[in-house]
Amino acid sequence: MTSPDPRPIVQIDIVSDVVCPWCIVGFRQLDLALKQQNILAKLRWHPFELNPNMAPEGQNLREHIAEKYGSSTEQSQAMRDRLTQIGADLGFTFAFDEKSRIVNTFAAHQLLDWAEAQGRQHPLKLALFEAYFTKQKDVSNIEVLLEAAESAGLDRNAARRVLESGAHAAPVREKQQYWTGRGISGVPAMVFGGKYLLTGAQGADSYTQVLQRCLTEAA
Repeated sequence: MTSPDPRPIVQIDIVSDVVCPWCIVGFRQLDLALKQQNILAKLRWHPFELNPNMAPEGQNLREHIAEKYGSSTEQSQAMRDRLTQIGADLGFTFAFDEKSRIVNTFAAHQLLDWAEAQGRQHPLKLALFEAYFTKQKDVSNIEVLLEAAESAGLDRNAARRVLESGAHAAPVREKQQYWTGRGISGVPAMVFGGKYLLTGAQGADSYTQVLQRCLTEAA
């Protein structure tokens, strides 16, 4: 029988969307901090839609950014270049191109909600980030979602039934309302130890500080 892992564990709740580039950046920075400090995390991902009214067909990403934020083509490209470099430094590939699209993520959040009970939410979340940002796949498409589910160790047929039934639609809406009702209006939003909130991708050093604070208080 193996001995229990002696490393300390911190509960971290992450409110995020799978089409939010700063969410995967923030997670990668957090993961770096956890590894540097030799700390384990009990992670829970919570739903947030950047664009809850996004049409089923989605929208060209560059056009969407221009409409939503008023960004010029030059500003949009500069941000893509910055994200690509930040991602590369953290071991994650952003593969933006002129065909990149923003899509509706409600179905993805339903699948993630189901995956939590199966103990596979975290690997599914990472698979969805990779599918969208690295492989440029449409994460509103049911076959893409099923492929991600299967790669995360979930049963493909069971995942299909979840999506087709809509059984997790109401629970996802309730969880979204819970977090927005507590003032979460942007993501990533990370809650450490149920007490400390950090919003945005804050960097490994900032995450290290709050992790150490949690451990000090738990000692």
